[in-house]
Amino acid sequence: MHSVFLRYLDEVARQKSIRKAARVLNVSSTSVNRKIINIENSLGTKLFDRSPEGVELTSSGEIVLEHCRKTIYDFNQVKTIIDDIRDLRTGHLSIQTLDSIIFGVLPTIFDRFSNQHPGISLSITTSAPEEISHAVAAGEIDMGINFTNDLYPGVRVVAEKAAPFGIIMRPDHPLAERSSLNIDDLKGYPLVRTLDARGRNSILDQEIEAFTLSLSTHVFTNALTVAKQAILANQGVGVYTKIGFLEEIEKGELKFVPLAIKALSEYKIGLIISTSQGIDPVKRLFIASVKRVFHSLSFEV
Repeated sequence: MHSVFLRYLDEVARQKSIRKAARVLNVSSTSVNRKIINIENSLGTKLFDRSPEGVELTSSGEIVLEHCRKTIYDFNQVKTIIDDIRDLRTGHLSIQTLDSIIFGVLPTIFDRFSNQHPGISLSITTSAPEEISHAVAAGEIDMGINFTNDLYPGVRVVAEKAAPFGIIMRPDHPLAERSSLNIDDLKGYPLVRTLDARGRNSILDQEIEAFTLSLSTHVFTNALTVAKQAILANQGVGVYTKIGFLEEIEKGELKFVPLAIKALSEYKIGLIISTSQGIDPVKRLFIASVKRVFHSLSFEV
């Protein structure tokens, strides 16, 4: 009903005549006039001054007309986007992601996205957080899945999910029954950490460098599969998000205990794109898939 009024008001304003507008709209002039009068009564003000020569917009009518035309324009834009998505058959996306995402999250996204849009191909690479953000900002890749706490210049977040850091360990570990842990609780227990921790560049070192000096690391690796095997073999505990260990945690093979450290408990992951690029239909479809998967998963306790 509202959309009918938008078209009626717009055309009457163009024609400066209810009779001429009705002819263009292929409806009766009585229908057009009645609709406008109903809206005027609802708003409590006249939209047109009527005379034998035709109609003229009032000040209130000009305001309403501006709203109507913007609404019509926005609606037509939405229709265009929907038509593009409906008619989409092929396309390609290049995506760069964190190593952990390819285990518990990306397979689910792929499954849903590929089943719905089999004609769209994907190329996937893994990289470090800084490199992902740089590649997205520079337009070297279409999209990235990365930590989003400190946004890199030139990127924006289009989907986001809380992903706090905690301690990954075997369920028979002495700390496994704790509800949360502090760094002091880890003293005496060897850690499994990312390889760049040696260079003091890991997220753990960036956020709580003063605390990590007293910790002992047994395994350094840049491969999550190696870290996972080391933790399963009881060679240490890992400081990670749940993301790369979802399957093992669900099976009861590993346990996740949150870290009671504000800097690490507020981490998020997100889908990022360049601020200099628009969201085309292919990207829009992938964003929708990521949002649905993010909504269905919990990376917290």
